[in-house]
Amino acid sequence: MTESARPAVISGHVPSPEADRVVEPGDLAADLDGWRPRLVATDLDGTLLTSGGVVSPRTRAALDACWDAGIPVVGVTGRGPRLLDSVHAALAGRGIAVLAQGGFVVDLERDEVLRTVGLPREQATAVIERIESVAGDLIVAVEDAAEQGEVHSALRVQHGFDWPYPEPAHLLPRHQVLPTGAVLKVFLRSSTLGQDELLARARRVVAPVEAEVTHAGLGFIEVLPPGVTKATGLAVALARYDVGLGDVLVFGDMPNDLPMITAVAGAGGRAVAVANAHPAVRAAAGRLTGGHDADGVAHYLEAVLAGV
Repeated sequence: MTESARPAVISGHVPSPEADRVVEPGDLAADLDGWRPRLVATDLDGTLLTSGGVVSPRTRAALDACWDAGIPVVGVTGRGPRLLDSVHAALAGRGIAVLAQGGFVVDLERDEVLRTVGLPREQATAVIERIESVAGDLIVAVEDAAEQGEVHSALRVQHGFDWPYPEPAHLLPRHQVLPTGAVLKVFLRSSTLGQDELLARARRVVAPVEAEVTHAGLGFIEVLPPGVTKATGLAVALARYDVGLGDVLVFGDMPNDLPMITAVAGAGGRAVAVANAHPAVRAAAGRLTGGHDADGVAHYLEAVLAGV
């Protein structure tokens, strides 16, 4: 992996057996009971986008229909600002996007950064060491906070990480991966532990006041600045739109979506998992739609819009 031209489509998502499963929305009239969304928030990879990393024509039409109905759509993704071009394309350059699990929020139409948060190098180093104390040696990749505004900056990746996306990266030895300044987030991969087990061990030794830890279903975990989640990133967008959590319809598939899913559901909004979602997300959402290769988000939005 070397620095090269940036591909137009970024996709590292591995299709699950449920990705093409069709799920009927059911009796939405009874479920909504007069409620209508004032804003739609959706994860991208594994939820809104196909396995090929694109927005299908049906999904694009559903998103446009939301905007036409006066319902803004906010993309909430783990993709960092270096992939802002791909996020801009997925959302057709409309509205606000939440990137980096909530650490980077941008108004796409005004090209205005609304939030940017970094984790000091020494704090990142201490967290990595603590996780390695219970998980063994880990392979590291880092997104440099100093380059957040530079959408074409390359990821800093340790040799052997096996980064899933076909994008430019600096391949470095372990001692050079962390930059001298703050990081946007750290990616940690184990050669012996799966992502769920690695996340569980990390959470046992890392307090939320030190850092947030999560995973997006890509085989590794992510370390983020304290207080940075998709829920806190979404809150920035909601403030701009003057919309409360209870007026949000949210879609997701992986543990990194849980903060916004539980926040929306807890406030009286509606949370929906796609059929290929992680079991924890399906349990937290309580509502199910089709998989991301079966236009599950579009199918649900069509049914909602038909009733509002």
